[in-house]
Amino acid sequence: MAATDFKDYYSILGISKTASPEEIKQAFRKLARKFHPDVNPANKQAEAKFKEVNEAYEVLSDPDKRKKYDQYGQYWKQVGEGGFPGAGAAGVDMSGFDFSEYGSFNDFINDLFGGARPGTKRQSYSYRSSTGRPGSGFSDFGFQDASAGATQDTEFVISLTFAEAFAGVQKRFSLGNETIDVRIPAGAKTGTRLRVRGKGQVNPMTQQRGDLYLKVELQPHSFFQIEGDHLVCEVLITPDEATLGAAIDVPTPDGSVNVKLPAGVRSGQSLRLRGKGWPLAKGGRGDQFVKVAIAPPKDLSPQEREYYEKIRAIRTYNPRSHLAQVKL
Repeated sequence: MAATDFKDYYSILGISKTASPEEIKQAFRKLARKFHPDVNPANKQAEAKFKEVNEAYEVLSDPDKRKKYDQYGQYWKQVGEGGFPGAGAAGVDMSGFDFSEYGSFNDFINDLFGGARPGTKRQSYSYRSSTGRPGSGFSDFGFQDASAGATQDTEFVISLTFAEAFAGVQKRFSLGNETIDVRIPAGAKTGTRLRVRGKGQVNPMTQQRGDLYLKVELQPHSFFQIEGDHLVCEVLITPDEATLGAAIDVPTPDGSVNVKLPAGVRSGQSLRLRGKGWPLAKGGRGDQFVKVAIAPPKDLSPQEREYYEKIRAIRTYNPRSHLAQVKL
């Protein structure tokens, strides 16, 4: 890799070199949302930036890759688990080594292993993965390790909507000249890691192929959130519904259901809808929890105001009566 090909992943994500894992994740999510193809249809610049952001996150979110990147800079992909050949376990800094006689670091590695000298023709290896549609977020990359014993497993973050993850979805990936279809099972969540055997990178020294891992990240939903195996949502109710009780319609993954609110329900209280939650790996569903929040009206008609004032005048309930006994 020439010096001009080097990518500053920290600058791409807009973070410092001392950024914590959480800061890296936050920066990635912010930029991924900004440049996502669904937000920028037919925008080639946004598509390229989205791929670049994904590439930077893949490296900086992995402690081992980040350590190699920080230590070896533009040559980090060619570093094996033991560092540069001859560097030893101490991880000697090779930044002062003169690579000027070699066209790339691969030339240097091949020369050490008795391969062709710089300037002679050699085979180049590359690998590409994508969902088969523009803006998938998967990008080209070179081999990360030329040593015989190194793993050639590959991991990508795959972004799914709630609907795709809930029902399961089939995604198509292009791996060089090969196209594969991968079925994402129903119930995948952020952090779910799927293994596709024998579809990773090829080790150029052994010609053995590693595995492809797909790490799921769910796109935010406007109404639902996932907590464990359960779905959580918040529904606003009026003061009279909270006081008198009511029957309200609540969205679920299966469609709207009618939920009975008990009289005197409190703001923040949750109602359980059994079996309406997220699909479980062992079968069945978790539960859906509906958190109610009392929303007083902002604009009252003259008649509504009149009746609220009458209620206030005759009200006997004081929810703060116990505060008179509070002392240090």
